Amino acid sequence: MIELPVVPAVSQPVRKPDWLRVKLPTGKEYAHVRSLVDTHKLHTICESGNCPNMGECWGAGTATFMILGNICTRSCSFCAVATGRPLAVDVDEPNRVATSVKLMQVKHCVITSVDRDDLKDGGSIIWAETINAIRRESPDTTLETLLPDFKGNWDNLARVLETRPEVVSHNLETVRRLTKEVRIQAKYDRSLEALKHISEAGLRTKSGIMLGLGETEEDVLEAMDDLLAAGVHILTLGQYLQPTRNHHPVIDWIHPDQFARYKEFGLQKGFRYVESGPLVRSSYHAEKHLFEM
Repeated sequence: MIELPVVPAVSQPVRKPDWLRVKLPTGKEYAHVRSLVDTHKLHTICESGNCPNMGECWGAGTATFMILGNICTRSCSFCAVATGRPLAVDVDEPNRVATSVKLMQVKHCVITSVDRDDLKDGGSIIWAETINAIRRESPDTTLETLLPDFKGNWDNLARVLETRPEVVSHNLETVRRLTKEVRIQAKYDRSLEALKHISEAGLRTKSGIMLGLGETEEDVLEAMDDLLAAGVHILTLGQYLQPTRNHHPVIDWIHPDQFARYKEFGLQKGFRYVESGPLVRSSYHAEKHLFEM
């Protein structure tokens, strides 16, 4: 197989390729969501993760909620979320999130969290309470949960899976060869094991990988095979964007044609859905992934 050419990031230290341009967030619906997030003191990964699709998603009246605060106990070299000592758990957060979901009339709600390795339960109790609170307030809303690996404590993972979200995601983030460099406190095989537990629970299972960190096509295809072996149904592939100069540099700008090529490979290999493009992020078009099990 012949790889399509990529644009070396080192030759374009400032200007991103034209295909990565996005519109600034504007509009009535965006302003409405902005107000709700501020009023109810919600943390969204849209903001903390500097998501390039925030304008599009919020303009459509949707958002991905980040629970358990906005300070992570891990220091992944790619992530824009702050690292440090998290604040105490906010026990009222599940009710606040559920209230906002109801006010926003969200049809498909995506929830994620920081890693809370400082907690014995890894945050799984708040996770379960948030999902159950949303179910009570908005019974017609479908849910997608983007979970941490709970440091391999599968009882904590099981506590969340018992709430039966419609889609459960855990991101592999990068290929095996780059995991130690990109996800310092994470383990490639532990993530695969987490995904296997999710799939074996009979839930729609999803994972995502960032491209442009220095991986080869062979690396990506190997990761696809590993994810399929773990029972993953849905795969997202997107361009890594460096949040600050202190984060992992962009090694390659992956061309849209290469993303299309990866989508074709993924579907041929057996994934039910593959979202693959420069601006694709974990929760992008999440509502489309509610296939029949």
